[in-house]
Amino acid sequence: MPVGQHLQNFGHHLILGVSGTTLSDDDKRVLSELQPVGVIFFAKNFLDGTSYEIWLQTFRELIDQIRQYAERDSMFITLDHEGGRVVRTPLPITRFPHAFLLQSRSRQVGRATGVELKSLGINLSWAPVADIYSNPQNPVIGPRAFGITPETVAKCVREYYFGLQESGVLGCGKHFPGHGDTSKDSHIELPILNLTTEDLRNRELIPFKALIEEQVPLIMTAHILFPKIDPDVPATLSQPILNTILRQELGYQGIVVSDDLDMKAVSDMFIQKGTVARSFQAGCDLFIVSRNINSSSIERIYQIAEDFGDSLGKGNLDESVVAAARSRIEKLLAATPQYLVHTLDKDTLREHAELAIACSFQEVGF
Repeated sequence: MPVGQHLQNFGHHLILGVSGTTLSDDDKRVLSELQPVGVIFFAKNFLDGTSYEIWLQTFRELIDQIRQYAERDSMFITLDHEGGRVVRTPLPITRFPHAFLLQSRSRQVGRATGVELKSLGINLSWAPVADIYSNPQNPVIGPRAFGITPETVAKCVREYYFGLQESGVLGCGKHFPGHGDTSKDSHIELPILNLTTEDLRNRELIPFKALIEEQVPLIMTAHILFPKIDPDVPATLSQPILNTILRQELGYQGIVVSDDLDMKAVSDMFIQKGTVARSFQAGCDLFIVSRNINSSSIERIYQIAEDFGDSLGKGNLDESVVAAARSRIEKLLAATPQYLVHTLDKDTLREHAELAIACSFQEVGF
């Protein structure tokens, strides 16, 4: 296999972050050499403190540059955009409250959010959160979840997903098999949950089942260790969790995407040889490397891509597993619209602002 070929092959399974509002030389290099199938944006990619027209034009130019250097007309253009504290965009994009306050308006908010994301050229939102707010000490999920019971969350995630779908934006259920009961933040360290498979069936899996029944196209993994199910590795690398539970028991046929590999819970693991192969073999199809949390360096990405190529070359990674993953990704990408960045009219933004206020003041039901 030519030296650059395995890099591009890994690019078919990569969602990549870029460094700012314009492309750096490192950005240009990694986009050109890996040709990732998608990008993920954060607040650093928006020119804040300027007018709507100016920051939107700058963002439009950034997306155009990304397509140019990646040499891809079709890409997953993605944003982590849940509402509450997980909002990356400047005003006048609506500040919807966190999911816990959406309740009966979940579908309306999902639809309105999709309309706004489309105006930014975004075709995939890393939402809804299908975790349950079951641990009051949870430092990372909390009110990002739609409720404290599996039934409430299941109902709301379905509605929110329907809203996104109606506006033409892809959704992704996260974080499988459930991040709501943790007391540690996987951005900083590896959480451990002593739940059995039966415990998951009775609670955590219920919202994910609701999304799977509606054929949600992507499900994101949780960087959490479940020692009673797989004592060796976190869910992102676990065959019992991603294959046995998600694929076989729940019958999920869509794309399994890792949470960010830059998160401290797994970042050191993924520069060890054989880790990316293990994740593929477990059931992951697509990998996010945000360059947003611990390091903006591109060298980790190259280490992971080289390890991917070595694992294939040595037969430690089954080519049929990679081919099946690529097929799922290409099938979804072929059906995913590519949107032009455009301004939203004032009436639409006003309606959405009124909806956000209504959500903030509604009575929360459980």
